[in-house]
Amino acid sequence: MTSQSQIHEEEALGKAYDARLMRRLLRYLIPYRWPVVAAVALLLLASVVELVGPWLTKIALDEAVPAGDGRLLGILAAVYVVSLLAALLLQYADELLTTWLGQRVMYDLRTQIFAHLQRLDLRYYDRTPVGRTLTRVTSDVEVLNELFSSGVVTVFGDVFTLVFIVGAMLIMDWKLALVTFAVLPFVALVAFLFRAKVREAYRDIRVRLARLNAFLNERFTGIRVVQLFNREAADARRFRELDRDYLNAHLRSIRYYALFFPAIELLTSVALALIIWYGGLSLLGGTLTLGVIAAFLQYARRFFRPIQDLSEKYNLLQGAMASSERIFKLLDTQPNIRDPDSPLHLPKEPRGEIEFRDVWFAYDGSGEGKEPVATAGPSGNGPAGAPTWVIRGLSFRVAPGERLAIVGHTGAGKTTLINLLMRFYDPQRGEILLDGVPIRRLPLAELRSRIGLVLQDVFLFSHDVAYNLRLGNQSIDAARMRNAAARVGAARFIDRLPRGYAQPLSERGSSLSVGERQLVSFARALTFAPLILVLDEATSSVDSEIEAQIQQAIEELLHGRTSLVIAHRLSTVQNADRIIVMHHGEIREEGSHEELLERGGIYARLHELQFERAPVG
Repeated sequence: MTSQSQIHEEEALGKAYDARLMRRLLRYLIPYRWPVVAAVALLLLASVVELVGPWLTKIALDEAVPAGDGRLLGILAAVYVVSLLAALLLQYADELLTTWLGQRVMYDLRTQIFAHLQRLDLRYYDRTPVGRTLTRVTSDVEVLNELFSSGVVTVFGDVFTLVFIVGAMLIMDWKLALVTFAVLPFVALVAFLFRAKVREAYRDIRVRLARLNAFLNERFTGIRVVQLFNREAADARRFRELDRDYLNAHLRSIRYYALFFPAIELLTSVALALIIWYGGLSLLGGTLTLGVIAAFLQYARRFFRPIQDLSEKYNLLQGAMASSERIFKLLDTQPNIRDPDSPLHLPKEPRGEIEFRDVWFAYDGSGEGKEPVATAGPSGNGPAGAPTWVIRGLSFRVAPGERLAIVGHTGAGKTTLINLLMRFYDPQRGEILLDGVPIRRLPLAELRSRIGLVLQDVFLFSHDVAYNLRLGNQSIDAARMRNAAARVGAARFIDRLPRGYAQPLSERGSSLSVGERQLVSFARALTFAPLILVLDEATSSVDSEIEAQIQQAIEELLHGRTSLVIAHRLSTVQNADRIIVMHHGEIREEGSHEELLERGGIYARLHELQFERAPVG
């Protein structure tokens, strides 16, 4: 149960109303201040129109009917019809305006969140589930849309209506008004109990929905494992349990609403009964007129309707506070990796020289850019509280145009080295230089535009082939894109597709084979004409024929271009100018393929495991 509460702790509700959060939310209305003013004005007029009907009833019963004045009755009826039409038009205009406001604020907020998410570094995505991030951009923003379109502005209409009705009733007969208001303490008690129960039910619904979504996301993502191990029936039972909990939470909230509204209706009826009782006695005593009683009966009906609306808006406000707190927590998350305040730039004629100087890095280190307090031992473990080093004192230089291969066992730190070069993370100690310029001092766009990266796990977007090659960059013409595809051998299968480069790809490119996706990824890197090419296990998932195509393209394209090649297959690095062997985040061996074999160390053992057959016997 503890782990469940930790997973869904973000669903716990804070304060129902937080002035600090509300002030921050209202800032999003500043660009639309005049539409807000217009919406409030429409609500004010609508509240005034609410008073017209009962007042006309009083005049008709107290003046026109006793005097037998048919002309006055006709005028009053016409004014009443006009007031109804005016109320309809005002409500229509206000609904359009407030909905427009909500949609505009939602658009602005969602755009801001998306832009902010693109600036966050990988450390945020390492610790935050994708589903939770998607919820911020979709569900939480939608809750705030409801607040702005149905809550924060329209609440003024409810307040105006209450104030004006109270004023009209007090002016008409203050004694009867006080008798009518005698039920308000009971209304307040019912509303208080309702809010407490609905708050608890709302939290239960949110938590159970989060659990349901998490379960569905995990099972559908791992559907192959579920089917492989015949877990369909067991997962179906678990889903029914989660779904039943979600159903029960909703039913509890429905019961509270089913009790609240009849209770308010009952108190409304009590108020009406008090008006008839006290008003009837006053009418018999000659201190009150029939028109006043009739007007009070109508006003009482209209008085309790906004109270019901305000109680519902409390629930809306509560959800909006929870959503806004989560959204602002996201927006307040600052990226650790960002452009320097005083940037430097690469030379006008960049060479592609890379240098690592005493680089130390730990994913669980004491903070980006800070010196560690203790040094770990060779195993990667140090004193209590010290970081677990993935890269330890790494120093090497790659000359312009040199092809450097990096090999080592899984977990040696090879991919981390690439992440540091791309500045997805910053080392805790040491520095990395590109053409003599520390990459911390380079603008991120300038650094990453110089490096082409091809990963083992290829990600393709649900778009056509051409988009996946140039990623929507219109400055890259079709000829350059097609040339890159041809040079890596991708054009052969692209031209066979029904629509060629305009062929839409399914999610993550699943309509292509693994080898074809690798070729598209390689062509994409070359389309952007990088100064430095980085291959991270780029050929590990392809068959020999496609690997040969890529190797042939590499031999042609790496001429004069600095390259880093990370590979498990030693056959792909034998022609490298230099090979670095990493072990526990350190460089243990360095040299050419032949030199490392003669040395008989780690590289020679790796080579033997891959190419030497075990003796039979």
